[in-house]
Amino acid sequence: MKNTNIRIDPLTGALGAVVHGVNLAEPMDDATFEQVNQAFLEHCVIFFRQQDLNPDQHKRFAARFALNIHPYIAGLPDHPEVMEFVKEPAETGYNLGGKWHSDTTFLDTPALGSVLYAHEVPPSGGDTIFANTYRAYESLSPAMQDMLGKLRAVHSSAGSYGKGGNFDRNRAKGQGSMSIDLDEASTREASHPVIRVHPQTGRKLLFVNPNFTQRFEDMTVEESKPLLEFLYAHQHRPEFTCRFRWEQHSVAFWDNRCTQHLAVNDYDGFRRRMHRVTIEGDRPV
Repeated sequence: MKNTNIRIDPLTGALGAVVHGVNLAEPMDDATFEQVNQAFLEHCVIFFRQQDLNPDQHKRFAARFALNIHPYIAGLPDHPEVMEFVKEPAETGYNLGGKWHSDTTFLDTPALGSVLYAHEVPPSGGDTIFANTYRAYESLSPAMQDMLGKLRAVHSSAGSYGKGGNFDRNRAKGQGSMSIDLDEASTREASHPVIRVHPQTGRKLLFVNPNFTQRFEDMTVEESKPLLEFLYAHQHRPEFTCRFRWEQHSVAFWDNRCTQHLAVNDYDGFRRRMHRVTIEGDRPV
């Protein structure tokens, strides 16, 4: 039976919706979960306000799918599935997630999605922007769609998590409050189709991102760069995006398969503390 207390307010024409009438701290019955899941699939990213979650409650909602443990970012001591993302007031110029990306595309099975919960937020700033990669694909010319449909791209964790990568450089400058495994031998690569088919909606989408995509398979970095840069600029056009302003106890749940996101770094001097649970994905096709 449909839960008539639920209201879903679209945020923009491209993607994003705020879901009202759901308390994520309480066990969710199947009918309510189905409404939430349908909103998730339709709007690509959904948001909840005024939630009060402890780590067990946070995990319980995400566990309606299957939980993932990040290969490099340490979770909470008693909850390895829950990552704590902190930026302290003194960490100027540093910002986790400050480059457009989809989570963990360097894995053979990138994340299905993530559930991010705000514990502490700055008085202003610290928004997250999301982009709809269905729209990015669908607005390309048929000839470009056909060409990209024949290509695969190599995704790597080295730029973020390897020696000399973003986290390593920031740590050398005294930045970064998170525990990161920077073992050079543990950096990973995966090859994925440039045009991916969403396993639930059946829609095609553009599956490359500037944080992890290195090059097209069987091409050099230099050969790949012009087309990749065009695709990055194209998929982040304003008409494909929405912007979410965080409040304490807000939640964002995004579909990592058909979105990218960017954490805006405009709150130096203030603390921001978030918890994230990631959901296990499947192999892109």
